[in-house]
Amino acid sequence: MTELLTDAFLPGLWAGYALAVPVGALAVLLVSVTARTSFRVGASAALGVATADGLYALAAVAGGAALSRAVAPVAGPLRSLAAVLLLGMAVRTAVRALRNRGTQDGPERDVLGRPGRAYLAFLGLTLINPWAVLYFSALVLAGGAGTPAGLAGPAAFVAAVTLASVSWQLFLAAGGTVLGRSLTGSRGRAVTALLSAVVVSGPAIGLLVRG
Repeated sequence: MTELLTDAFLPGLWAGYALAVPVGALAVLLVSVTARTSFRVGASAALGVATADGLYALAAVAGGAALSRAVAPVAGPLRSLAAVLLLGMAVRTAVRALRNRGTQDGPERDVLGRPGRAYLAFLGLTLINPWAVLYFSALVLAGGAGTPAGLAGPAAFVAAVTLASVSWQLFLAAGGTVLGRSLTGSRGRAVTALLSAVVVSGPAIGLLVRG
């Protein structure tokens, strides 16, 4: 149980929050939709985002074992590549946060006023995000997607990623207009993006230290 918690569930929470925390265009839209409609609609949109994140995590762990056997002869260089990819993502996030810290928010989109419509729209918008594909692919190469043997480890990893995404997206939705102004303003977006950059860099540094 301890191994399951430390090697799968906690890394899944870390990975989920690292992906979910940056406040970008989709998070701004989520807060805006909630503020202008209801928490029910915003929660549906949040669940759409979390569903997509969970599906990406599931795809990552489902192919992880086969990928691991295929790349075993070059596992060392691939771990270094994964570390570089994760560090590159962290640097890119931090640079964009600092570069755009003084910019103003763009115009809001039309409200998605029904829970079902909001869920499907945010699910689709998240699924077409190439950032999530790259992120979970790097985690698979790094060996950080449900390491314990059997089905329990991958399942715990996917559940943790989904839980982290759900909790953050619901936090944004519950924030409404009050937290929305602080989190989606230029300063709030910079702070959350820099926080995400630090979180993403953690597994990369661990890979480099272990060699």
